[in-house]
Amino acid sequence: MADSIGTGSEEASASLEEREEAERQGLVVVKPEPFNAETPTQALALGRTPTPVFYVRSNHAEPELSPDTHRISVEGAVEDAFMLEVAELSQQKRRSLTVTLECAGNGRTSMAPLPEGEPWGQGALGTAIWTGVPLAEVLSRARLRKEAVEVLIEGADGKGSKRFARALPLSKALHPDTLLALEMNGAPLTRAHGAPVRLVVPGWYGMASVKWVSRIEALTRPFEGYYQRDRYIYDTADGRKPEPVTRMRVKSLITSPEEGARLTEGPVVVQGMAWSGERRVVQVEVAVDGGDNWKSATLLEVPRPSAWVRWAFTWENPKPGRHTLRARATDEAGETQPESAQWNRLGYGNNAVQVRVVYVG
Repeated sequence: MADSIGTGSEEASASLEEREEAERQGLVVVKPEPFNAETPTQALALGRTPTPVFYVRSNHAEPELSPDTHRISVEGAVEDAFMLEVAELSQQKRRSLTVTLECAGNGRTSMAPLPEGEPWGQGALGTAIWTGVPLAEVLSRARLRKEAVEVLIEGADGKGSKRFARALPLSKALHPDTLLALEMNGAPLTRAHGAPVRLVVPGWYGMASVKWVSRIEALTRPFEGYYQRDRYIYDTADGRKPEPVTRMRVKSLITSPEEGARLTEGPVVVQGMAWSGERRVVQVEVAVDGGDNWKSATLLEVPRPSAWVRWAFTWENPKPGRHTLRARATDEAGETQPESAQWNRLGYGNNAVQVRVVYVG
């Protein structure tokens, strides 16, 4: 494979520059190496997350790939294996989709006992416009053999058995919304977000959206690599067989008022976002000061699968003092956020109702 990957010293230098720029832009750095950072709270209130403050999840050092020379190997259980040049991919007909990505570990720090893994708060989340070519178009050209059961997508980050790779069932790999993305928010992908090409899998947690795509392989048996079998699984450590992490769970986030805000007396507008993987959110409710006195919020736009929807709720005549705000979402399948997180050893899929403390007067 003819990747154009920088030397170790070049990677370190570029990585340092990117980290410094990220900090200037306001990203909340969770881990400096490999670089992991959250979207700042104020950016989560925007309908679309600007690229400079879109959360970054890296399992390994970021490779530096040239769009002029990078090629993707398409192989495995196909009739016509070939090498796909990024330049060639960029000439194909593209689609643009608004998609919310959330790290599977988002909210890990609020689980108890605290699981292992990166200490994510609630900012490993963002929504962007992704533009690229459906993966199905590439697989059509390769002509999948009838014995193919999964499609493996491998990134250029990591080495050997720890190279980042994830497999999709054929139904998801062939879905027209599963993209080999070349652009983010109307501009070429940045290195931190997978340049020159990454996978975007709408509705699934972010681990499925492999960055720096270098290989696509049709498999005749389920993939059992490290990031499929040992990580990104729901392991409840109670003897039950671990389940794979796939679809994003229904969830909501309060973006305003902020935690600890001091509010003046009078009506308060509570605002936020809600999403539910491949499903539409149909209701958001808000409660103040505990209990089950939930009241409906207003959805501010037509909900769509795979993207968050903005909502608002007017809190009439709050009394002076300390208050707790909660928000919960329900999707079109009737799934509603739980009051507490479903604990698992690796801290994935936390969609518990958020509690925010504010003060009035």
